[in-house]
Parts: sequence; C-alpha cells; structure tokens
Amino acid sequence: MSIDEIVGAVEKTVKGERPEYLKSVSGPVVCGKQRLITTGGHFEFLKIAEGCNKFCTYCVIPKVRGRYRSVPMEVLIGEAKDLVEKGVKELILVAQETTLYGVDLYGEKKLPELLRKLSEIPGLYGIRVLYMYPEELTDELIEEFSKNPKVLKYMDIPIQSASDRILKSMGRKTTRAEITKLIGKLRERVPDIALRTTLISGFPGETHRDFKETFEFVKEVRFDRLGVFTYSREEGTPAAAMRAQVPNFIKKMRRDRIMRLQRNIAYEKAFEEVGRTLTVMVEGKLPEEGAYVCRTYKDAPDVDGYLFLETDKELMTGDIVKARVTGARQYDLTGVIEDEFTE
Repeated sequence: MSIDEIVGAVEKTVKGERPEYLKSVSGPVVCGKQRLITTGGHFEFLKIAEGCNKFCTYCVIPKVRGRYRSVPMEVLIGEAKDLVEKGVKELILVAQETTLYGVDLYGEKKLPELLRKLSEIPGLYGIRVLYMYPEELTDELIEEFSKNPKVLKYMDIPIQSASDRILKSMGRKTTRAEITKLIGKLRERVPDIALRTTLISGFPGETHRDFKETFEFVKEVRFDRLGVFTYSREEGTPAAAMRAQVPNFIKKMRRDRIMRLQRNIAYEKAFEEVGRTLTVMVEGKLPEEGAYVCRTYKDAPDVDGYLFLETDKELMTGDIVKARVTGARQYDLTGVIEDEFTE
C-alpha cells in the first residue's frame, strides 16, 4: 500500500502528470503505523495480508494489488494489543484471502497460530475471520475454530457458484461435491457454526441449468447468511472478454430469486433461535423504540442481522451481555436480558 503517497499523486494528477500509483504494489506491506479506530471503538478490522494469488477470471485484484503478501505476525500482534488497549473487544481479520496467511513469509499456513496468539491478548472478547477460501480450510484451522473459545464460530466462505461448469470458468479451485463435503465436516466438527457465503449471478455463459444447480444447492445447504452480487465486467479480466455475456435483467432476476429463497431460510433459522440464550455485543440504542441494537456471534458488522434487545438497564455500546431470544423478524431477532426473562 502507498497511503502516504496519495496526496502527492493527486497533486501530480491535477497538474496533468501521470504518477505511478502502484509502483510498490508487489513490495512488502507497509507496517508499523499508528492505527486510528474508525468503527466506533468496540470492534475493528485487522488486515493480515495484501494482494492475491488466485487469479479468478472475474477479478482484477492480483493486477491492482499484486501477489499475496502477509503482514508479519509480530506486527499484527502488536497492532492487536494496541487496539485492545484502546477499547476494541472484537477483532475482524480480513484480507483478499485470510486462509493463506503466512505462506509467503513462513513457508506454510499460519492462520491457526495467529489465532492462538491473538486469543492470548487480555481483554479481547472475540476474533472473527472473513474471506476464507474453501479449498484452503485445513483440519488444523477447523480444530482452532472448534476448540478456541475466543474464535467466533462464524465462517465467511465465498463459493460464488455451485455449478461445476461455472466454477471452472471462474478459475475457482473447488467443485460442488468438495464444497458439500467441507460444509458437512464443518457442521460436524464445529457445533453451532454460522456459515456465510457469497454468490455471483449471471457470470458469462451461465445458463438456466447452471443457475438452477446453484439455486438447488442453496436450498439444500441452508446457509446461515448469504449475499448475491450480479456479475460486473472488470476491464482487463478474462471474464470480461468471454462470449455469452448474460443480460442485466437476467442477472438481476436470478439474484432476486436466490435472495427470496434465502429470506425464507433466514426466517426459519431465526425462528429456531427463539428460546436460546446468546451472548450479544451492544452496537447502539434506538431511543424511540426503547431497544438496544446488538450483534450475536452469527452477525458480522454491516452485512448481517441484529438482535433488538428490550431492557430497562442502561447499557453502553460495546457492552457484552446474555440475551434470551424471544422473537424473530426475518433476518433479525428480538430478545431480553437473560435475568429479566419470565415465561
């Protein structure tokens, strides 16, 4: 990254010059700068790597951000300790692909070790991991999710499609059968795991049969959280030059059909939570409704649902409390403080 060069690049552009914005795109990740908390203070994102080695046919990131480069573990631990000292309770690990962390620096995947070391930081409530490629999920990593109490039982695993033909055209490294087997293993070895995925609708060459395979897969697997994006042509990618580009109205129609299906699945799963006691983190308050907005371990900030907590107690953003789930609202839940619950 070249954040410190942004102002200079803008000034050169205004003068009509053409600066080399990405001259250090494949160089070491810039480390050691003081972090500013921009999320409100109780959770924060921790970027553990830059770039990507996957070269999916629809993605320009390897060209823009370079090859995969991990941030040294000691730098991440120091940054995490600093964030926790400032009040952060939940760390959210991000990268273009978190599961490959460490391969470039240490010759092997080091995400499990990083999770163990981060979990030793006093005052840290939980660690959430995003952007995990299915083919890179090792038994060691799954075991860390199963046994480490500070690693939130939430996995964000983008699969993009469930059609083997489209997966191959995308340059993805897994098949529908392999993804199905992985999901079965995760649910067996990590009880109460929350699984999130993302899909792309209308990838070039996607037929109705391909779409139906993905639709039926979503119905069968029943992800806890799911998002669908319509395919967008990225200049300079192989997919942008592919024939049989799907019309926009078909992309949107297919996206909407899957999202309608997922809404029903989400409601059914939310209703299954009624009566359970969950640990939640307070995000804020809705004064007009007299309720606090909270997140469970199944909810990443901004992309998932909420639990609306009714209580007369005075709570602060970032507080962690036990809540009894009393109702479901499609993607969201309602609840009360556990010790205030009465039949």
